[in-house]
Amino acid sequence: MSDNNHLSLSILEAIEEPALIINGGRVAAANVAARQMLGNEMVGRDLRFAIRHPRALEIISAGREESLEVIGIGAADRPWHLSVRPLAKDSVLVRLSDRSAVRSAERMRTDFVANASHELRTPLATIIGYAETLAEEGPVDDAMRESFGLTIETEARRMLRIVEDLMSLSRIEADRFRPPDEQVDLGEVARIAIENAAPLLDRRKSRIESDIDPKLPSIAGDFAQLLQLADNLIGNAIRYGCTDQACTIEVRVRSDGARVMFVVSDQGEGIAADHLPRLTERFYRVDSARSRESGGTGLGLAIVKHIVERHRGTLDIRSAPGRGTEVSVALPIA
Repeated sequence: MSDNNHLSLSILEAIEEPALIINGGRVAAANVAARQMLGNEMVGRDLRFAIRHPRALEIISAGREESLEVIGIGAADRPWHLSVRPLAKDSVLVRLSDRSAVRSAERMRTDFVANASHELRTPLATIIGYAETLAEEGPVDDAMRESFGLTIETEARRMLRIVEDLMSLSRIEADRFRPPDEQVDLGEVARIAIENAAPLLDRRKSRIESDIDPKLPSIAGDFAQLLQLADNLIGNAIRYGCTDQACTIEVRVRSDGARVMFVVSDQGEGIAADHLPRLTERFYRVDSARSRESGGTGLGLAIVKHIVERHRGTLDIRSAPGRGTEVSVALPIA
């Protein structure tokens, strides 16, 4: 084998994505990624045994520089960006770039916009309907005006909470590659969050039992984001973990080796196992009607997940029907 051929093969193997050299309609060479996907036996054989996509075969056979988005090479639904680059002596280089992650991200963005639009459309439709009724000519008794006004205010505040949570999520995602650098006492964060929860506790006639280590080591964190995390977890426990009056929420903060643990638990109805993997998805709700009635936006745990990821921590949710829910956040010590 000539030095040029050795060099071509070395360059081909250095390409991480599937790549092939085609000459005269046959596979002259293929890198490891291509052989793993299309089979080791394809080298030296007719290209049509490796790639069965008609349009892809057409542009490869043409031998000119061109690219194509294709689905179905290697797996039925797998999307690829196929590019063809002419080489010397009637050969072409074919590269396949996996588009699965891009397609997934596009689908997530589409779903997010659709979900956000739906969440905002529902209260907005209520506001418009009640406002139109109040604007109609004719007498409106005081009781109806008060009821309509209260509903409009409630739905408007719900929209405001959704918008605020969306803006918060956007800010957290924008900071995700910037490591937080404040020295934060997670015990202080927990105490402030417990104080913030007092009005909601009063309405639910519930209480919090706290166990906060007074000698916690500091963590490198963003104080405002960690307080938002604590507020969301405690608020969720009160809203969804207090099925009866006078229930108790437990908040524990302690050190655990090289980490500080923030744990919130309740004795509520619990959550079935099939829901647990999806709880941190945006707008995912176990019980949509109950979530909206309690004032939830469906974004609380998504915000928590992104804050934990920015702090290089871990999030663990344990729950079972009839056994309550425990949410644990572990954050590395500074």
